Amino acid sequence: MAETLFAPASGFGRAAVAVLRISGPEAGAVLAALAGSPPSPRRLSLRTLRDPADGTVLDRALIAFFPGPETYSGEDMAELHLHGGLAVRARVLAALSRQPGCRPAGPGEFTRRAVLNGRMDLAEAEGVADLIDAETEGQRRQALRQLEGALSRQVAAWRDEAIDLLAGAEAALDFSDEGDVDEDGLDAALIGRATTLRDAIAAALADGRRGERLRDGFWVVLAGEPNAGKSTLLNALARREAAIVSEIPGTTRDAIEVRLDLEGLPVVLVDTAGLRDTEEAVEAEGIRRSRARIAEADLVLALVQPGGVAPDLGAAPTLLVHTKVDLSAEPVEGLAVSARTGEGLTALLDALRERAEAGMGEGDALITRARHREALDRCLDHLDRLCAGGAGGLPELAAEDLRLAVRALGEVGGHVGVEDVLDRLFAGFCIGK
Repeated sequence: MAETLFAPASGFGRAAVAVLRISGPEAGAVLAALAGSPPSPRRLSLRTLRDPADGTVLDRALIAFFPGPETYSGEDMAELHLHGGLAVRARVLAALSRQPGCRPAGPGEFTRRAVLNGRMDLAEAEGVADLIDAETEGQRRQALRQLEGALSRQVAAWRDEAIDLLAGAEAALDFSDEGDVDEDGLDAALIGRATTLRDAIAAALADGRRGERLRDGFWVVLAGEPNAGKSTLLNALARREAAIVSEIPGTTRDAIEVRLDLEGLPVVLVDTAGLRDTEEAVEAEGIRRSRARIAEADLVLALVQPGGVAPDLGAAPTLLVHTKVDLSAEPVEGLAVSARTGEGLTALLDALRERAEAGMGEGDALITRARHREALDRCLDHLDRLCAGGAGGLPELAAEDLRLAVRALGEVGGHVGVEDVLDRLFAGFCIGK
C-alpha cells in the first residue's frame, strides 16, 4: 500500500461538481503540489489548482485534506471538488497521474484498503457494496445495518465464545494432569456452552434466506398455457410495453424480466414461454427454460384464462390467478384480473407484496449473502459433531472441531483466508469507492 491512489468518486458525464478522491502516503504532498499547500485538516478551502508540470491553471476548486488513520481508508486522504466539466476532470486526472508514487485506483481499492487497514471488516465492506446497489427502501435499510456492523458484531461474539471453548478443550488436552482439569475428557459445562452456541447459530440460519432474497429480489414467475395472458399481465404490472403481446401461441420464447418496487420490496417479474407439448425446437427450448425458472422461483403465478386449465407446476410455491375475466361472466374463486381493464390488479399487487414481505422481512435479516451462510453452515457442522460426542468426549477431536468452527466464523468478517473473496468482492465495486 505504498502507492497513492486517485480516482473520480462521483459519476461520469456533465455535472455541476466532480469529486476526485486521493488516498495514500503522498496524498498531502500531491495536494500541496496542485494547490500550493494543504488546507487545515478536515476543512473545505477554495484554492486555485495548477498543473505542477508547467503552472497552468486547471480550475478553481474546493479541496479538503484528511490525515490518517481516522479516515475512510485508514490512511491520508484528500478530495478535490471540481467544476463538473469533462475537460476539467480529464486535465486534473492527467496531472495527478504524473505525480510520483501515484496511480489510478481500480474498482473498490479505497474500500479494500479500509479493510486491510482495519477500518471495517469484510462483512461491513459488503454492506458498502449493497448500499451502493440498493434500489428499494428495504434494500437500503438492510445494507445500512450490514455497514453498521449488525452481522459483524454478532459473529464476533460467537467467535469469542468459540475461542473460549477452544481454550477449555485444549486445557483438557494439554494439562490433563492438573487437579482442576477433568481427566475423563470434556466436562458437561463445556458441552452445554457449545450446545447453546450451536443453537444460536442454527436459529440465525433458519431465517428462510430472507436477507439473500431482499438483496437479490423476490422472484415471481408468470406461468401458464400459451395465450393465458402472461405477457399482457406483465406489461400491465410494469406499466410499460416490456413484452411482445400477440394472439399467436408461442410468441414468448425466452424469459423477460421486469423489476418492481413494491413499497420498498424488490420484486422481479419473469414472463416465460407458454407451457404446452410442441415439436418446434426453439419453442421447446423456451419451455424447458420456463420449467427451470419455475423450479427456482420464490413464487409462481399460475395464470388460467377462461376455459383454460391450471398448469402443472410440481411443488413450486404457487398463487392461482384467473386472467381475462372481462371476457367471461363465469364466477371464479380467488384472484381474478383483467390486464385490459385493470380489474383486480390492485388486489394482485397486494398479494404479491404480502408474499414478498413474508419471504424477505423488512431489512432486519442478519445473513445477507450466500458466503455468510456457507461459512456459518460449516461452523454449525463442526459444533454438531462436537456436541454429538457429549461430555467425556475426546479433547483432541473437540479441539479440532472448535478450531475449524473458529476459522469458519473468522471467514465471515475476513479475518482468515479470504484473499480470493477480496478479489471477487472488490472487482464488483465502483472505481472511486
